[in-house]
Amino acid sequence: MQLYPLFADLTDRPVLVVGGGDVAARKVAMLLRAGAKVTVGAPMLGPELREIARRGRVAYRAGAYQSSWLDGVWLVIAATRSRPLNARIAADGHVRQRLVNVVDDPALSSFQVPAVIDRSPLLVAISSSGAAPVLARRLRERIESLIDPALAPLLQLAQRYRARIRARYADLGSRRRFYDWLHDGPVTALLRASHPLRAEKQLIAALSENSEPTSQGSVVLVGAGPGDPGLLTLRALRALNEADVILHDELISPQVLDLARRDAVQIAVGKRGGGIHTAQDTIHLLLLEHAQAGRCVVRLKGGDPFVFGRGGEELEYLRAHGIAYEVVPGITAALACAAYSGVPLTHRDHAQSVRLVTAHCQHSFNTLDWAELARERQTLAVYMGVSKLDELTRQLLAHGRAADTPFALIENGSLPSQRTLTGTLGDLPALAAQHAIRAPALLILGEVAASAAASHWYGELLDLPTRHPVTANALADAA
Repeated sequence: MQLYPLFADLTDRPVLVVGGGDVAARKVAMLLRAGAKVTVGAPMLGPELREIARRGRVAYRAGAYQSSWLDGVWLVIAATRSRPLNARIAADGHVRQRLVNVVDDPALSSFQVPAVIDRSPLLVAISSSGAAPVLARRLRERIESLIDPALAPLLQLAQRYRARIRARYADLGSRRRFYDWLHDGPVTALLRASHPLRAEKQLIAALSENSEPTSQGSVVLVGAGPGDPGLLTLRALRALNEADVILHDELISPQVLDLARRDAVQIAVGKRGGGIHTAQDTIHLLLLEHAQAGRCVVRLKGGDPFVFGRGGEELEYLRAHGIAYEVVPGITAALACAAYSGVPLTHRDHAQSVRLVTAHCQHSFNTLDWAELARERQTLAVYMGVSKLDELTRQLLAHGRAADTPFALIENGSLPSQRTLTGTLGDLPALAAQHAIRAPALLILGEVAASAAASHWYGELLDLPTRHPVTANALADAA
């Protein structure tokens, strides 16, 4: 270890920054956040520092650098464009036993400014010892995505009650178990759900009890998106890393499951036509069993839990049995498939509304308002409809939808195996059969689907000519 890690308290302590440009401004901003009394020395200041000085947030020494500027300061940052001047500042600092950082010059520096993740009072600092600051920043970005934003208010709460926690749990082992409960239990869940007052009351109640609080299980309904792991939200990724048990749909891609905590128990609860089928009641019982055992359970669903995902039924069951839960939305298939195929779901000239329809349930399929679905100037996004294309086409044509209405049928949307078939409604069943389109696939029907031929950018395009007068170029011109 060449550098000694150190977190410095600079509150009301004098610090000198030499330089008046953009780099100096970034350093000054960080020092001000730390509460330092900053003096900036430079012949002239850039617009940002000039405004900060005008508002009295920093002191300004105008003119060329003088060694006397270092008198009485705790540390120095040299942010000039002249290496000889930076070297002189570093040498003067060494003589006066000041800590000096020369921006982008570790050889002249006696301390490094790390890449910082700020979840005050939590701070995570990352240093490459000056060898590769860009890599340190990239690592910071990756780590930052894993840190729950609820940690900041949790630490602030723990800080306020630290004395009471130490008094209540004098034994170190008991205190550690309490902090584990504080992090993993209902207090953090309430903070994550933006209920700070309820979280504080929960903490106070736990400190008032005679026995140690016990961890209670909970369930997180997580939308995994359409399959591309890059489309997971940061909250979904954190949930996967915190899960003890993951109940996942069959269509969840292996790449998404690979992001989960390595020791999490993964249970497939697939529902796929013609294949393995897990009854919804069985899924409910599994959620209840693992949550009541005190585990953190992730119910991982393709797309979004509340768009044809039966997430509402699962929440009703959890609520009825007193199980804590939260919901992490995901990118639903209609949005992802449209985007990956270059199809705008709405367009000011051609589609003022979008309808999401499922063809999965035969009963609901027969009770759809086909006259409304066949109206023009709207986009239909049909989920789970590959096996019903014949009936879908027949009903839409019978209720007035034009046979030359464009469609885009996207198979395995957002995955490397994505295929996009284009054509017109009258030819839809035949073209789908000709190209052996298989589930999972999403159908986009409407004038906007014509843009797939020109704007498609991902996966294979099964490009067949459309007879519809609205072309992709026409859509682009209208936009």
